[in-house]
Amino acid sequence: MLILAAILAIFVYGMIAAMLGTILPDLSARFQLTPKQNGTIAFCQALGLIIASVAVGPLIDNEGKKIGMLLGLSMITIALALLPRANGFGSTATYLFLLGIGGGIIVTAANLLASDVTPEHRGTTLNLLNLFFGLGGLATPFISANLLARNSTRLCYLVAGLTAVTLLINIAAPMPAPNGQKGFVFSQVGDVVGRPELWLLALFLFLYVASEVGVWNWLVQHLIAQGIPQSRALNVLSLGFALGLLVGRVGVSRVLITVPALTVTLAASILMLITTYLMLQTKDPKVAWILVFLAGVAMAPVFPTTLAIVGDRFPVMTATATGIVITSGWIGLAVSSRIIGSIAGGDPKRLKKALLVLPGAAVIMIVVNLVLQAGK
Repeated sequence: MLILAAILAIFVYGMIAAMLGTILPDLSARFQLTPKQNGTIAFCQALGLIIASVAVGPLIDNEGKKIGMLLGLSMITIALALLPRANGFGSTATYLFLLGIGGGIIVTAANLLASDVTPEHRGTTLNLLNLFFGLGGLATPFISANLLARNSTRLCYLVAGLTAVTLLINIAAPMPAPNGQKGFVFSQVGDVVGRPELWLLALFLFLYVASEVGVWNWLVQHLIAQGIPQSRALNVLSLGFALGLLVGRVGVSRVLITVPALTVTLAASILMLITTYLMLQTKDPKVAWILVFLAGVAMAPVFPTTLAIVGDRFPVMTATATGIVITSGWIGLAVSSRIIGSIAGGDPKRLKKALLVLPGAAVIMIVVNLVLQAGK
């Protein structure tokens, strides 16, 4: 039950991570939204993620993972039930903010729950768990394009129903109580936040999430602007990027048994630089699928492996340290979406230029990784 609860929660988060990019074309057409307004909506979701992740760490350290799982899943269910009732830009942004709060809580709580299962193989465990994030990300655009005729209302209700079922399973699942020795102690906060490696890991995840969510939120619109039909663009996102994340995490879970985590994240950063640049250079949907798939494979290990490094290096107040690093990732989401939307302005064809922030972020990731390796 414990493993099932964590898997379903991460699967649900994968579905909502792909939600905005999947329904954005429909929302844009319905409410005549510009790319800049779309960027603001994505920023509201990111703001919810930021607030939730930084706030939930101390709560989980003191009260346990279960309260985080139940709180996050409840908020996601409510947000998805309300989203089809949005009547314009303002209400859409509000519901995405609430969805971001629920998602931020779930990412922190579910990864911490799985992290404690096998501490000696934390990187492998978290990559295997997060392959279900890739599966959820694959499912959302695939179901929308092939089963629901791109009907965003039905998609929201479907995912809301699955989230409600996941909530019930998490209510029933027995979860370990918080360990007082690892709980949040205000007097020890300085010992955690004063370590430079925490902020290097935070910067690394900031850059990574800026890249990954940039793909989730903007790839479909970029491909449509290149002349690729919407249904094919959605399939490139689901059967390309999301499938790449899934396959990559399955493969790297074995690699991490023998290869150091920092070496894996360095290799991933280099491959991200190459693949994210190349995927922006084609108008052929078949070539785009191949390059987007490879970009997904390259990105696959970064998020869970970075959290594993945090867990290994911060055995005390782990949830607080993890929450800070994840929060930095969501700040990357917010900054990236605002920049991409602002560069594109009102012209979707300019997304190709705007999305160059993705390989640019990968360059800085390589530098940060090398600094981390030099200081270990």
